[in-house]
Amino acid sequence: MKIGIFDSGLGGLIITKAIRKAMPEYDYVYLGDTKRVPYGNRSHEAVYEFTREAVDYLFKKENCAIIIIACNTASARALRRIQQEYLVSYNSSRKIMGESLRKILGVLIPTAEEAAKYKKVGVLGTLGTVSSNSFPEEIKKRNLLLFHGPHSNLNMVNETNIAYAKKSTSFFSFTRVFQNSAPMLVPLIEEGEKVLAIQFLKKYLKPFLNKKLDAIVLGCTHYPFYKKEIKKILGKKIKVISQDEIIPKKLKDYLLKHSEIEKKLSKNKKAKILVTDITPNIKKLSQKWFGKNTKLECIQL
Repeated sequence: MKIGIFDSGLGGLIITKAIRKAMPEYDYVYLGDTKRVPYGNRSHEAVYEFTREAVDYLFKKENCAIIIIACNTASARALRRIQQEYLVSYNSSRKIMGESLRKILGVLIPTAEEAAKYKKVGVLGTLGTVSSNSFPEEIKKRNLLLFHGPHSNLNMVNETNIAYAKKSTSFFSFTRVFQNSAPMLVPLIEEGEKVLAIQFLKKYLKPFLNKKLDAIVLGCTHYPFYKKEIKKILGKKIKVISQDEIIPKKLKDYLLKHSEIEKKLSKNKKAKILVTDITPNIKKLSQKWFGKNTKLECIQL
């Protein structure tokens, strides 16, 4: 059985490469919905349907034991519903047949855990991720977890326990989160464009410059493509929280804690890349990000 990684386009290849470097022994299959990228300007229902189709394909056609949704928009808008509706139904049918259960994880919560360590954080994301307000909400939950301890209920975040936390200790404070959407970045990254992107990066990062941030979250798996440029614009004092540095560690820890999944994973050091559309530029980018010998297989969801 394989580890599946899904993203709306090719940005997740950056995450996949980092995961393979950290855990090269496993077999991976990457699915990029290059035909319908970007997801950031899609409706909630469309993002859910696209994500459901992708995970269904990875489970049924590629025999994945676990899937990482390496798309922040999908993690913000579709993951919980996918887990509560699709995955519950899928696993119920497998349980009846005595087959192993599957797991689906996202990238947003592990990133929020890292961001919650800082006092002032900026979030640069797609329109869909920013409008969902998922990062501020999840960061606030991690703050409460740090305050109340590991047995606190993250589903009970409300104004009452927030006020209690603020009054209970002068040492406790919630992370202040500032967000801005960057709608042009994903299309530019999918084109492999860096020169034209500078003017857009300056525009999207400008609202953060006077906020005295401690850190900024690159809230899209595509954005590490511009990591150097972003660091140059923001300066050395601001920590850049990049998911290609966080997710491999989190996944490795998860598999160590869930041996029932890890022992089912095949270990042939193989990787397959699936896309829903192939263009010359997609070929070029996939080889640049994942290796010169990268071969793409076009599928239909």
